[in-house]
Amino acid sequence: MLTLALSLTDRLAAYATVASDLGVDAVALVPGPNFTRAVEHVFMSHERPFMLVIPANGPPAALVPNLELRSWDLVGFEGAVFDWRDQTGYDAAFSALMAHLSIRSLAVEGQVMRVFVHHAMMRAQPDLRIVDAEIEISALRMIKTPKDIGALQEAIDISERALARTLDGVRLGQTEKQIEQALIQALFAEGAEDQSFHPIVAAGDGSARPHAKARAGYAVKAGDALLLDFGARKDGFAADITRTVFLGHASDEAQEVYDTVLRANLTGFEVTRAGVTAHDIDDAVTGVLEASPFADRIRTKTGHGLGRDVHEAPYIMRGNHMILPAGTVYTNEPGLYEIDNFGVRIEDDVLITETGGTSLTRFPKDLMVLKC
Repeated sequence: MLTLALSLTDRLAAYATVASDLGVDAVALVPGPNFTRAVEHVFMSHERPFMLVIPANGPPAALVPNLELRSWDLVGFEGAVFDWRDQTGYDAAFSALMAHLSIRSLAVEGQVMRVFVHHAMMRAQPDLRIVDAEIEISALRMIKTPKDIGALQEAIDISERALARTLDGVRLGQTEKQIEQALIQALFAEGAEDQSFHPIVAAGDGSARPHAKARAGYAVKAGDALLLDFGARKDGFAADITRTVFLGHASDEAQEVYDTVLRANLTGFEVTRAGVTAHDIDDAVTGVLEASPFADRIRTKTGHGLGRDVHEAPYIMRGNHMILPAGTVYTNEPGLYEIDNFGVRIEDDVLITETGGTSLTRFPKDLMVLKC
């Protein structure tokens, strides 16, 4: 069945509904993932305020830096536009915007809206009531369209090809930093437009730090765990994959820890389906880790949503009873980490369907020992 793309009017209408549901006069978006979703064009977040305001009732309006006007024309926006120049400053544009909108309350993205933009709005209208609607605004991105899923799948495929190329080149004596550089080069060679985030490449005791940074002074050795957490970005969407391999050989302890993490990962797939809660998934996955001899090595939740942002709703953790609909994509990434020893993490990107969880990642998960 052909799915028609939503028009700009239809996309903005969803934010008007958010404003209405929250009982506020309007929603404001600033450059970032929600803004990009709304206008389907990427604009930078920098020292120049740039804002799109969608009222619950009535046409939208925008505050646009003058130097961005020609790019803004490409959006096809038909509402009022208030531009400003560096030479004159933006306060007058904010005053004109607020006078035009005639609103008294505004919902904003609490994790994206910057303090100086907030202050500019308050100078323009001191009685304006501003509320944090990060959850409600970002929730519109949670259900992915077929186009979104296609972009995610392409980003994941690029990432997996880059991983295979990188692992083929790993040799004992290389530093973590050298392996990291090989991975980055492979990502772009395979077609990445950008990285989802700076890769985590960690070996030996470094693999026990979930967000380790690659060390120029650590050379990998036989028996090391080598953890790679990374992703390509394609058409605005981010892959996020982790695989842990062992170099030369894997100890009995390493195999047991790895098997435990793999069982937890597979359990996540078993419980995933439309209508399950984020709590349910994390409870099942973490329950496997807790029942093992390595329960004291648990340091993270199961995962997070994935899309235009690497970390977005839903957050797969106990206590989050958000019901997950079909079309949601999340990371299933259980791990076990023993400080000063080693860590194991296995991460897949999972699409929730009516009947279960479909893995968009296909890179093998059986314990891999590199003959290097």
